[in-house]
Amino acid sequence: MSISPRESKFRSVLRIISGNFLEMYDFMVYGYYASAIARTYFPADSDFASLMLSLSVFGAGFLMRPLGAIVLGAYIDRNGRRKGLILTLLMMALGTATVALAPGYAEIGLAAPVLVLLGRLLQGFSAGVEPGGVSVYLSEIAPEGQKGFYCAWQSGSQQMAVIFASLIGVLLPRALPAAQMAAWGWRVPFLIGCLLVPFLFVVRRSLHETGEFLARKSHPPIATIVASMLGNWRVLIGGMGLVLMTTILFYTITAYTPTFGKQVLGLSSTDTFVVTLCVGVSNLFWLPLSGTLSDRIGRRPVLIAAAVLAIVSVYPAMQWLVHETTFSRLLAVELWLSFIYASYNGAMVAALTELMPPGSRTAAFSLTYSLATAVGGFTPAISTYLVDATGSKTAPGLWICAAAACGLVATVLLYRRNGVQGQYELGK
Repeated sequence: MSISPRESKFRSVLRIISGNFLEMYDFMVYGYYASAIARTYFPADSDFASLMLSLSVFGAGFLMRPLGAIVLGAYIDRNGRRKGLILTLLMMALGTATVALAPGYAEIGLAAPVLVLLGRLLQGFSAGVEPGGVSVYLSEIAPEGQKGFYCAWQSGSQQMAVIFASLIGVLLPRALPAAQMAAWGWRVPFLIGCLLVPFLFVVRRSLHETGEFLARKSHPPIATIVASMLGNWRVLIGGMGLVLMTTILFYTITAYTPTFGKQVLGLSSTDTFVVTLCVGVSNLFWLPLSGTLSDRIGRRPVLIAAAVLAIVSVYPAMQWLVHETTFSRLLAVELWLSFIYASYNGAMVAALTELMPPGSRTAAFSLTYSLATAVGGFTPAISTYLVDATGSKTAPGLWICAAAACGLVATVLLYRRNGVQGQYELGK
């Protein structure tokens, strides 16, 4: 029986986003259990210092992303989307296993935090190209006029990971006493990620190369790809501004929420995980709608509206939350931030794929994305520092507003009629 083109594309979307799911799942799990990881690998004179070390290692993975974007992105542009995405999945799995199985500081001393750092760096290196490779693949298989909807599932798969990781965070403490959770229970989510790898590998191996890549008469060597990116440096810098709002807002409402809710607001772990679970569901709902809207009216108005909404509403929402902290208020604020994030990101991913030069699309997208996440990935650590330094629980709101301002300026500059976008049209 033949497979319809619609069914075939649906299966391709599921195959391609499977690895992206694992990449985000690993990052979320580390952020969720940062406090337990701090106690196990980074003992210090104070809980704050220990947590900052743990969150800094979380952020260190993002510093490897630009290098992974260049090396692995050029490999994908040269050798094909399929081969590169299988390679990134295997590297991500190895990094996850390292964090999951490394003995604690009490057992092997300084070697313990070094192993965790190496595992995070390997995860970051592979993740440097994963979102770009997935986004480019989705944009190249999307039917005409549906790139926004298709590309939204790159972020959609990340929300599935947030939901899955949060669900584990809600259920695991019910199965294990607090002492066992602190001692070894926090490793269970990492081990679950390792167990998913064989299935995800089989699924991704069945990917087909995109028709657009196969139709290209020549595939430039790495030196040419790098030269193409350097020649379009203005576009890359503008793209970084677009991505900053996405990464900072995303890591605030996902990876940082359990730490913020428990350590800063004094809510229970269960409450914060339930909120994060709801955020993942909300993101998954709004992302494809935003992508579809941007297909209809263009990327620019959606991006501008979401950025302005963030600038004028995020800080007042944070003030309302800390004035009287309750579970319902945290949920309401996080869902509002989720709406802003998904509205912006649903249009942003497609815009970024359209912006990049075709011959180096994966490498350029990945480098742009990775340089921005090298900043945004430190959001949990930066927010923790800002709260401690200012004494204000609303400080993370200022960090989000600054990111939204970057997104707004970048959108305006990139969409000028005679601006830096040059020959790469970004939509309407």
